[in-house]
Amino acid sequence: MPVLALVAWTLFIWFWMYATRLPAMRRARVDPQDAARPGSLAGLLPDKVNRVAENYNHLHEQPTIFYALMFYLALSGGADATATALAWAYVGLRILHSLVQATINLVVLRFATFAAASLVLVAMTAREVLRLVA
Repeated sequence: MPVLALVAWTLFIWFWMYATRLPAMRRARVDPQDAARPGSLAGLLPDKVNRVAENYNHLHEQPTIFYALMFYLALSGGADATATALAWAYVGLRILHSLVQATINLVVLRFATFAAASLVLVAMTAREVLRLVA
């Protein structure tokens, strides 16, 4: 369920991104070809529009490790109640990170949520490594 929740959240951010980006591009009279390279719209669209797109990209970075780890846990028998609780904590922190970045973008809070999520991911991985060597 945590994997499905993060996938669904990523798709929600994808919809949010286009719901804000396309109207902003129309208002700014940006030619779609101007978006040919990643980041090329940064100076052309409002920051609040770009932040949602940046968060969408972030949801394809570190969470890929989470997805791989979750599938590994499911296949190796390591998906117990503690692993599931940690997975939900990771997903919750990633959702909070998205909301902070896409709305207020307070960097200290954004970093804190990212760091906390990263530590949860480290704990999940360390726990699994210890299970294997024990």
